[in-house]
Amino acid sequence: MTEELERVDNDSPWKEILEAYFPQAMQFLFPQTAELINWKRPHEFLDKEFQQITRKAELGRRYADKLVKVWQIQGQEIWLLIHVEIQGTSEDIFPERMFSYNLRIFDRFGKPAISLAILCDTDPKWRPNQYSYNYPDTRLNFEFGTVKLLDYQNSWTELEASDNPFATVVMAHLKTQQTTKKLGERKAWKFSLIRRLYELGLQEKDIRNLYRFIDWVMILPKALEAEFWQEFKQFEQEQTMSYITTGERIGYERGKQEQGQTLVLRLLQKRVGELPQEFRERIQTLSLEQLEALGEALLDFTAIEDLLNWLEANQTA
Repeated sequence: MTEELERVDNDSPWKEILEAYFPQAMQFLFPQTAELINWKRPHEFLDKEFQQITRKAELGRRYADKLVKVWQIQGQEIWLLIHVEIQGTSEDIFPERMFSYNLRIFDRFGKPAISLAILCDTDPKWRPNQYSYNYPDTRLNFEFGTVKLLDYQNSWTELEASDNPFATVVMAHLKTQQTTKKLGERKAWKFSLIRRLYELGLQEKDIRNLYRFIDWVMILPKALEAEFWQEFKQFEQEQTMSYITTGERIGYERGKQEQGQTLVLRLLQKRVGELPQEFRERIQTLSLEQLEALGEALLDFTAIEDLLNWLEANQTA
């Protein structure tokens, strides 16, 4: 049952929340680097520049990576490479990938980047923070900053007391991990975390942004989700303020479905080649759950016949 609740694009909410609260994220997760930055000057997300240094072979696996230009207090420009390791799997190659991206940025743009990684996995022993080699005449030791979200389990009281938006992000992530097989408990925590947004007296924009993150990562089965939504509507009525409307919720889910269609179509084209219009139209009729299932299945496709077989087996008439 838990596998059915996994989303294909778990990097999407992380990208959105990093863009919405980048200064707060840096101040919360990497305070020493944040102290170097003049936050009065605007920061700039360098998505096009980052795309230029990623290899096509890496596009199949998705990461919430952000390359950001900021300004130091002393006035110099500096680039930050923020990597969110969403999948939560220990990788021996991870330190090498962090070094490779840093090197490619310097090689392509002549800019040294501060490399930082947010580790979302559940393995307390996996703490990569350097890539090195050592020979008699040549040696290298590349260190990068890491923060392990799992460590915040021991600081729950501090998280609850914080008014930094990223405290809420970490709380939602941890409770999602802890309730993988306790979905009734997840529903209760989802309601509690969203209610907390109102209790903190946050502005409407912040409540909406953080609601979207919580709602997207703390996925529930349809029955529990319906119960949650009814309880939440009752709560909003009692607060005499309705920031999260049914229309917005439906619109957000529709937007996610469109994103899912775009992603699946793009990945399919890479796996099996250009798709006939008939196949495109059939994919556009799939539900969000079916799109998620297809996103997993297509990783094993080698020809368009594989897609046809999957549609015949999974698409309802």
